[in-house]
Amino acid sequence: MLSEIRIESLGAISTATAEFDRGLTVLTGETGTGKTMVVTGLHLLGGARADATRVRSGADRAVVEGRFTTTDLGEDVAAHVDDILDSSGADRDDDGSVIAARSVSRDGPSRAYLGGRSVPAKSLSTFTTELLTLHGQNDQLRLMRSEEQRAALDRFADVEQPLKRYRKLRDEWLAARRDLIDRKQRARELAQEADRLKFGLNEIDSVAPQPGEDEKLVDDIRRLSELDALREAAEAARTSLSGEDDPSPEAVSAANGVAHAKAALEATDDSALKTLAEQLAGALAVIGDVASELGDYLSGLPSDASTLETKLARQGELRNLTRKYAADIGGVLQWAQESRERLAQLDVSEEALTDLERQVVKLQDQVVAAAAELTKVRTKSAKGLAKAVTAELSGLAMADAVFTVSVAPLAARADDSAPLTVSSGATVHAGHDGVDAVEFGFAAHRGTDVLPLNKSASGGELSRVMLALEVVLAASVEGTTMVFDEVDAGVGGRAAVQIGRRLARLASTHQVIVVTHLPQVAAYADVHLVVDSGGGRSKSSGVRRLDDDDRVAELARMLAGLGESDSGRAHARELLEAAQKDRAEP
Repeated sequence: MLSEIRIESLGAISTATAEFDRGLTVLTGETGTGKTMVVTGLHLLGGARADATRVRSGADRAVVEGRFTTTDLGEDVAAHVDDILDSSGADRDDDGSVIAARSVSRDGPSRAYLGGRSVPAKSLSTFTTELLTLHGQNDQLRLMRSEEQRAALDRFADVEQPLKRYRKLRDEWLAARRDLIDRKQRARELAQEADRLKFGLNEIDSVAPQPGEDEKLVDDIRRLSELDALREAAEAARTSLSGEDDPSPEAVSAANGVAHAKAALEATDDSALKTLAEQLAGALAVIGDVASELGDYLSGLPSDASTLETKLARQGELRNLTRKYAADIGGVLQWAQESRERLAQLDVSEEALTDLERQVVKLQDQVVAAAAELTKVRTKSAKGLAKAVTAELSGLAMADAVFTVSVAPLAARADDSAPLTVSSGATVHAGHDGVDAVEFGFAAHRGTDVLPLNKSASGGELSRVMLALEVVLAASVEGTTMVFDEVDAGVGGRAAVQIGRRLARLASTHQVIVVTHLPQVAAYADVHLVVDSGGGRSKSSGVRRLDDDDRVAELARMLAGLGESDSGRAHARELLEAAQKDRAEP
């Protein structure tokens, strides 16, 4: 529910705050005072395109803030709203409400905010779409489009599961179909690519490189190139440490020297020297370990010079691969893995194409079945929607009106990207939302031909059709806020009373906000707000809530501009009492 809106420097409004309650709220006011700016502000909160010309003259920017409560939402919608807030990093206010805001700069881009966080306008729109349904004259025009009519029917029908299944199967079918077409059209090119990949994989497999082998070879070759020097250094060090390999009786080794020193210190009774002897014992162990490792190193050195030639030849094989396929052996192995995966997709053999064709046909049959189920649900619901809207139109002083909903196949074009042959043999377009074209028909009087809505309804009739449709569809989503901007345009007399009655009925399950110029509609309101000019040279407008006396005066003004006359006020009071009495009746 929308609990409050604050507008700053938008159109004729300098600064205004309006508070909303549950039920039916009407906004009225003289032409030009800016009452439609309230709806414009809500459109901005809904993510609509920001128009810098709406910024009030003399101001740098316009700001709209809305405070929303979510306690009245259904469980699923409330969970979705929470997900949106979490993903945006938005915070609730202390009372649990959420503040949404939009600023429109005269010279720069607009900004959107949700729960104190700056967010893209699309994110703001995602949030408010769950809470607000806006209807204006442009929305009436949109209702004439086939896709909008289909969306309205889908709101009435329970199509969520069949539509979800259809979309999933359609995506799989289109992907397989594109793959089949691509393979057939590019068979020669793909075969050549497959040959190139096979040649490269055979070359790599014949060499059979191992991970990190190129780096290890560099170390091995460097060692073999310096084999004599390395052996001489290792042997000299080993001899110096352990005395091995030295036949001279006078040979002195580090091990012998340390051992003699250790024995001399241990022969004393001095504790300090014995401590030093223990340290020499550690040094003697280190010398023994190093001498042993040097022995292992020497035994590991190749004795045959041909080993170097073998290593160099292997390095040449690996360099041939890194020159063609990647910078190092790791990259070569990665290329081989990716090439094998790609090769599996490039199978253009007759067997592979036949298997893929079978898969496409199987998926197509499943899509046809899913589309038929979706059509069945829509066709059945179309009758119910047409009957319900026709009944509502009767209550809106259009007793002879007829409203129809037809569901027909969506014919495929000559260059259709997703042609689907259904069970009847017809070729239809498999669109994202199904294979159905939905069309609303209307006749203002029985006995006349029912024509498409865009060819048969006048402005006033279209307003009532849209209101009747919303009253019928409202039962599917409770707790949301519905905003109507002059939905009663072109309507008067008894029809205006019926519109007021229907809006009041809609307000029993929804918060309804209506911008109206009809006193018959305004009389049904729970809350009456008026947008008026405060006077003076600034011509600034504000929003104020009317009490009973002011409400009578405003209704009298709307009736005939007689807000101060006794007769006008009497007429207005009579209208108000009649409307309130009508609302009180079951």
